Amino acid sequence: MTDDISIPIGCVVMAAGNAERFGQNKLSAVFRGKTLLEYALEAVPADRLAAVCVVTQYPEAEASARRYGFRCVRNDRPERGAGFSVRLGVEALGDRCRGIMFQVADQPLLRRESVTALVELFCAHPDRIAAMAHNGVRGNPCIFPAEFYPELCALEGDTGGSAVIRRHPERLLLLEVDPKELADVDTPQQLSELEK
Repeated sequence: MTDDISIPIGCVVMAAGNAERFGQNKLSAVFRGKTLLEYALEAVPADRLAAVCVVTQYPEAEASARRYGFRCVRNDRPERGAGFSVRLGVEALGDRCRGIMFQVADQPLLRRESVTALVELFCAHPDRIAAMAHNGVRGNPCIFPAEFYPELCALEGDTGGSAVIRRHPERLLLLEVDPKELADVDTPQQLSELEK
């Protein structure tokens, strides 16, 4: 992380889900020699960010995050859903960041260069919500300005930032990327499909 950035942006890596459809902790699933979580952490452009935290329930994910120099935030209540992880992330970073990027941990083809481009897009339009997309269909990650932190903290259940975006469609800016980067993995079969 660096202080030599135009706008202090934080990153919350969402890594606390129970992954029930996968059948095990999918963050530890191996794809082309690395775990899904390792791909997520390597995609974070830490040199362009003021802070990075990994919200997780898993000790092994905390250990991985520390190897990358990222802060860990323990989610001991993963059954409360994605909204609780979002709130934990905002509470951890909101006081020092004018924008927060939420990145999921199950997109192994996400490229750091694309995430850097998203950060640059947000820096050019810091009053907008910036998100990756393909053919106009939004995906992850997304960056929210500070004015949306209260709405993000009010999310409940398995509702993520998409609910906030749906309330403010006029504030959304999209960065077009290759659709492969947006592919997330919910089942072992989907992970196998990415190998093709």
